[in-house]
Amino acid sequence: MQPHVKQALDSWYGAWELHQETAQEAFTAAFPALTPADRCQCFGPTLRWVTPGEGTGKVCLDDHGRATIEFEKVPKAAVGTAMTECWGADWFDEGAGGFAEAEPGRYFYEDEQTYAEYEFDVNDDGTVTFGISYVKVDDIVTMLDALERALADQRPD
Repeated sequence: MQPHVKQALDSWYGAWELHQETAQEAFTAAFPALTPADRCQCFGPTLRWVTPGEGTGKVCLDDHGRATIEFEKVPKAAVGTAMTECWGADWFDEGAGGFAEAEPGRYFYEDEQTYAEYEFDVNDDGTVTFGISYVKVDDIVTMLDALERALADQRPD
């Protein structure tokens, strides 16, 4: 490889690593329970969390710079508040009351333009397991921030 091409490629790698690091910083600023973990199948940085009574999950960044969030057993009221704040109610046919009032079942949306996927399983136990995949980092940070605030409002003082 020509020296100037190698130098340009090395610069790109450095910028990409910085992009990944700053994405992780944004994720953890929005949702402090996230901690570094082994990389998942996304091949990018992965953060995980477990908080009794609030759920478990992961946030990762794939090798194309798209973010994915997969959370399990999160209180339905908190998910409802966060989703309504971020996207409004009834985007996923969950009803005018949003996910906070949604009936148990699976709600799914696929954005054909961006290839983003949104899947929500409203469980009988009052929790939601959900995944938002292949979206921009700022979309995930917005959701994490809204969810953190909604969960904080439910925590005992």
